[in-house]
Amino acid sequence: MTTFDFSPLYRTSVGFDRLASLLSNASRMDQGNGYPPYNIRSTSEDHYQITMAVAGFSEDEIDITTEQNRLTVTGSRKDEADDEGEYLHRGIATRSFERRFNLADHVKVISANLKNGLLYIDLERELPEAMKPRTIEINKGDERLLDVEKGSKKKVADKAA
Repeated sequence: MTTFDFSPLYRTSVGFDRLASLLSNASRMDQGNGYPPYNIRSTSEDHYQITMAVAGFSEDEIDITTEQNRLTVTGSRKDEADDEGEYLHRGIATRSFERRFNLADHVKVISANLKNGLLYIDLERELPEAMKPRTIEINKGDERLLDVEKGSKKKVADKAA
């Protein structure tokens, strides 16, 4: 396993400690947990959608929460009492799950819909007005600062003469 040294990042940058911890955690994440499967796609420049395959779960059994740039989707199923025989093969997963997603700053959940066993979570990045690029208008002035200073020296010279 490759390890990374983030100490140069800490010496020269302020506020990127969260990024370094995300990279560290990503390398340590459990790669074997693929349940439930999901897709993440960008629907436009500032809109995203997470699609999770949650077959067999109802709206009441799924909780979606956001807290400090983290989205958590939890599904909890009650044990079913099967009175109508025994399973010869059980390939449909009905176990409880918890899936976490790290969200960038200013990304918020807009909506969530469950349709045909797929959970759709729509997200939007909404930058505050202070962070949006803005155009600065350049005013056309008649005189520059150097021209004003030269003009005042010339006036002083004219007054002295």
